[in-house]
Amino acid sequence: MFNAPFVLLFALLLTLPLLFIFAPRILPPRRVIISLPDELDDLALFRRAVLSTVRPPGSVSRLGSTNAKPKIAFMFLTNTDLHFAPLWEKFFNSPKSNQQKLYNIYIHADPDSDVKSPGGVFENRFIPAKKTQRSSPTLISAARRLLATAILDDSLNAYFVLVSQHCIPLHSFRYVYKTLFRTPTESTRFSTRFPTRLSFIEVLSEEPQLWDRYTARGKNAMLPEVPFDKFRIGSQFYILTRAHSLMVIKDRKLWRKFRLPCLNVDSCYPEEHYFPTLLSMEDPNGVSEYTLTRVNWTGSVDGHPHTYHPAELSPELIRSLRVSNSTFSYLFARKFSPDCLLPLMSIAEKVIFRG
Repeated sequence: MFNAPFVLLFALLLTLPLLFIFAPRILPPRRVIISLPDELDDLALFRRAVLSTVRPPGSVSRLGSTNAKPKIAFMFLTNTDLHFAPLWEKFFNSPKSNQQKLYNIYIHADPDSDVKSPGGVFENRFIPAKKTQRSSPTLISAARRLLATAILDDSLNAYFVLVSQHCIPLHSFRYVYKTLFRTPTESTRFSTRFPTRLSFIEVLSEEPQLWDRYTARGKNAMLPEVPFDKFRIGSQFYILTRAHSLMVIKDRKLWRKFRLPCLNVDSCYPEEHYFPTLLSMEDPNGVSEYTLTRVNWTGSVDGHPHTYHPAELSPELIRSLRVSNSTFSYLFARKFSPDCLLPLMSIAEKVIFRG
């Protein structure tokens, strides 16, 4: 008969393959840490972007003589292929208008996800990216990286729109552009380049889970920089002005707090906390406090919003998703499953891009 140590060793060898198979499903995912080299890379990028906006005293901008129009920077944050690239291609390349010079595209794709370029308007629009993980400061870093790249790339980028691979447009590009650059109010102050405008970012201060999210890193971890009465939460997806985008990449004080590891990961969503907190603290009158990206939180699962599937798609759904409580229509919506592409393409011209 086999002796006990031999039986124990044999059993251990048999269970090792099972551990490799089932451990990732049982154990919590390993948190991605922002390394010092990655942090230094980002700081160097942010510094270049900020310096690119500083003109020497007495310098004259050549843009005024060309009547150049402001642009929208569309920033795609993804860890999968861009499922709705054909729909966005139609959005950007409408045959009815000469809009190719009114936008830029930037894509941050997790380098471990092997995202393939869909070509067309997305060709050569991928920026140097670093690993991201949901509910971690890496998503803040990725968004800041996109903002800095867009600022550095084109001085005409005036609005910065953050979307994901699950987002779709609800209107034509022409409609979106006219909405964002419509005539400012009389109280608007004018800069040397473009009118000062609102950023469209959700800012919530009375949510029931606010305290749990605030203390996710420890009860006093956010002090003194972020007292509880200044802490805000909101949607990860937003539209920022150039001034606010610069404010974000210049920030060091709040970033040091929001990059801290969380003790309670179930209440930690830094990408939903950092941007609304920073902007509401620094410029409360410059933000709308609502987003222009529609999200359906009815029946959310594991912190994810409702995902639309082909059976739910119809012209009536698109029209209902546009309706908001503000004076602005929703411009984008999420979250849609990849197999929604064909139904969306079938109503693109007659419904989505008609409005």
